[in-house]
Amino acid sequence: MRFLNNRVKAKLRSNKSVLGSWLNLPSLEVTEIMARSGFEFLVIDQEHGTMNFETAQKMAMVIEGYGAAPFIRVSENDPVIIKRAMETGVYGIIVPMINSKEDAQKAIASMRYAPEGIRGVGLSRGQGYGLEFEKYKQWYKKNMVLVAQIEHIDAINNLEEILSLKDIDATIIGPYDLSASLGYPGEFDRKEVINAINKYVTICKKHKVPVGMHVVPADAQLVNKRMAQGFNFLVFSLDMIFLASKIKDEMELLKKYVGKN
Repeated sequence: MRFLNNRVKAKLRSNKSVLGSWLNLPSLEVTEIMARSGFEFLVIDQEHGTMNFETAQKMAMVIEGYGAAPFIRVSENDPVIIKRAMETGVYGIIVPMINSKEDAQKAIASMRYAPEGIRGVGLSRGQGYGLEFEKYKQWYKKNMVLVAQIEHIDAINNLEEILSLKDIDATIIGPYDLSASLGYPGEFDRKEVINAINKYVTICKKHKVPVGMHVVPADAQLVNKRMAQGFNFLVFSLDMIFLASKIKDEMELLKKYVGKN
């Protein structure tokens, strides 16, 4: 780990726009392709899929080597899981299912050493393999990003209290789980889902906290649409979707060409 200044955190704290993407495939080659593409941060997903900590750490090394900020979305809001994720040397943690102020306080405490928090002390890549613990203690306080994932209607209803905590750098909507919590999984055009997202945007702007969204389809026009709505912490699609959608589109074209011969 090189203890670089986290430019993503600086931009989030200034409420500027930040663009990243998502990694579900446990592949260093795919990670490198994505890291070379110009994203400001890449999120290694450990909530869904088969990603383990050993692979996640190697992926974080690749991402950092190309000048992007490596993040991990942890599997749950658990102190041991958050501690282990941070020890890989990532620059940010996304915590799913932050539905209350108490959930957010738990995530904050899990990221901080005593006396501010409950994080256990260990030595790994994050701490310079045991040689730079003191340096790491100063670095993470200024550079580590905490993103609260808002993906349940309870979180929307409790958002004012959640955002009263100043240690949250950004929030991000989980559109599929949010729609599911309303009884309409994946039905983003439902008025109930639209109203919940609009309420989320309004409250975030009131508290001057970056407004986040994971735009899952590999369609830049949808990202532009969200930017026009005021979203400024944007995750554009993910490795699987980029790969699968490109193959699908090109195969459909190829079938048309083959049919003409």
